[in-house]
Amino acid sequence: MIRLICFIVFWCTTQLFAQGNVAVECHGKVNADMTNLEGIYVINLKTENASITDSQGYFSIKASVGDTLLLSAVQFKSTKVALTQEHVQSTLFFVKMKPIMNELKEVIVRRYPNISAEALGIIPYGIKKYTPAERKLATASSGRLNPMGLDPLLNYFSGRTAMLKKELEVEKKETFLAQLEAMFDQNHLVNTLHIPSIYVKGFLYFAVENPKFTRVLETKNHTSIEFLLAELATKYLETIATKKEN
Repeated sequence: MIRLICFIVFWCTTQLFAQGNVAVECHGKVNADMTNLEGIYVINLKTENASITDSQGYFSIKASVGDTLLLSAVQFKSTKVALTQEHVQSTLFFVKMKPIMNELKEVIVRRYPNISAEALGIIPYGIKKYTPAERKLATASSGRLNPMGLDPLLNYFSGRTAMLKKELEVEKKETFLAQLEAMFDQNHLVNTLHIPSIYVKGFLYFAVENPKFTRVLETKNHTSIEFLLAELATKYLETIATKKEN
């Protein structure tokens, strides 16, 4: 009888512990000394799930006990919340955030569908597509696109291969710049991210020079791109402020 009771207690404890680690829809609200709380990014650092607050600061995100939420926006200091059992079980939990910039009057988010030759059925999936710079480099450095066996060796020693690699990097950055300009217009960069209009082009170059950002840019995940771009905007504004002080 005692063994049976011990087994039941152990089983119930195990079930409760397991349930505590199951991801559930958590509901929270940002509290701050501002009226418009829309557009604050909420990221689960463990699962990388993301959410955005509404105009009242409310948000919902899937998480479990032990996960950490990162709340970030251009106008607020970033805040981390380690979720406890109380957070997960509560109907609504609150997160206090401190503003660092002026209140945003309006947030405009534009989304563009992913359109490609593969998606349109023009070419089959999986076929390697070369850009002009990639084709030049492939031709100069291997026999894949050039059957002349000595060319890759001659190009290597002449420095042409190194030059073409630099050209490829420039082409990639230009592609990233075009992608950014298509996703975020001047109004978003100036009014939402608070980048001065005279620094917009410099900020875009600053963004595509960041390897972490370009990796996320290649995923075409709009939420992640927008979140990291907001973080980079904060760093860029700090850099501008430091230069002006000096």
